[in-house]
Amino acid sequence: MAKAVYLEHYLDSIEGLPFELQRNFTLMSELDNRTEEQKAEIDKLAAEYVANVKTLASEQRVQHLRKIENAYTKCKEYSDDKVQLAMQIYELVDKHIRRLDADLARFENDLKDKLDSSSQESSDDKRLKKDKSGRDKKATRNQKDSDPDSPGRKKLKNSPNVTDSLLAMHPSDVLDMPVDPNEPTYCLCSQVSYGEMIGCDNLDCPIEWFHFACVGLATKPKGKWYCPCCIKEMRKK
Repeated sequence: MAKAVYLEHYLDSIEGLPFELQRNFTLMSELDNRTEEQKAEIDKLAAEYVANVKTLASEQRVQHLRKIENAYTKCKEYSDDKVQLAMQIYELVDKHIRRLDADLARFENDLKDKLDSSSQESSDDKRLKKDKSGRDKKATRNQKDSDPDSPGRKKLKNSPNVTDSLLAMHPSDVLDMPVDPNEPTYCLCSQVSYGEMIGCDNLDCPIEWFHFACVGLATKPKGKWYCPCCIKEMRKK
């Protein structure tokens, strides 16, 4: 049941992801086309300038060179926009990957706790049944030994001792998922994102995200939280 809930929530969160990615890829393609048009315009202006430079007045040369410069500036703007779109795509996908890792860690912990609880309950039930069965058998033997009509009142052999405690089942360890070598690293330990993580409220923090265990947290603190590095820098100021 828990697995179905985690899966349902995650599928809901990524439902719009393909459309957002397609929109950004379409914008990048349009920027590519605009850049190619500007490059063709630059080639044309450069060829005209070289062909007519001797006949152009000083002011005309400046105007022509300014047109070429403006075309180059537009190309750079288009390239910067493409870089921003690529970063948005990366952050968008990475956000869902981090959520999936966190959901998997929580699901594994829930599953382990449930298996431990189930094993303990099963062990307790078996112990109670054995105790009750032993008491019933003992009462039966006592009744037979005290019966005067019992021929010879034979002594009963003691039944072999049975260990009351049973070995508890332990869930098998969950294998670690293969790590993408291109996946970004976080925290003071410079590892990939996993489990519960917390973000530093310093907007200029170079690391940004930290594992709970690495910064000594068990639960998410209330209010703003700053990492040890940022606290150290703040104290210096």
